[in-house]
Amino acid sequence: MATPTNLPAAFSTAQVLTAAQQNALRGAFRVLQVIYGTTTTETTNSTSTFADTTLTASITPQSVDSKVLVMVSQNGLFKQATNSQNRIKVRVMRGATNIGENGNLYLYTDTATGNGGSYSISILDSPATTSATTYKTQFQNPANVAAVLTQENSARSTIVLMEISA
Repeated sequence: MATPTNLPAAFSTAQVLTAAQQNALRGAFRVLQVIYGTTTTETTNSTSTFADTTLTASITPQSVDSKVLVMVSQNGLFKQATNSQNRIKVRVMRGATNIGENGNLYLYTDTATGNGGSYSISILDSPATTSATTYKTQFQNPANVAAVLTQENSARSTIVLMEISA
């Protein structure tokens, strides 16, 4: 949790703020930068090993105390019609670190018919760095049979990174 600022609970008319109060007010929880990434490139995975999608974005935080709000909309999730047991699991990575994932998104329909869906997540991350940091999504088929896809039929997936000052 962020440290609260030292501001009065209320300001009165004609009150003069100290320099410290002005700086605290100016810098508290403001959006420092916004990065947007998108892809429509279809990716396929038939295994239970996580594979990269083509959804990725990089941000260079201005402070080690900054937070990064990561918002992902992974669309065009689809199972091939060749197996009724297909499921898909999507996760969000900061570099090699898993920072959030869904359980299994069941694309099961009691038949071998294809079935689709989407996955969205918002994560308030604390990367604790001022180095360029890459966020991406990965996916797998936990059932380890046939293929699951992302961005099927060129569906658009997006990732938004917002640096929030501490």
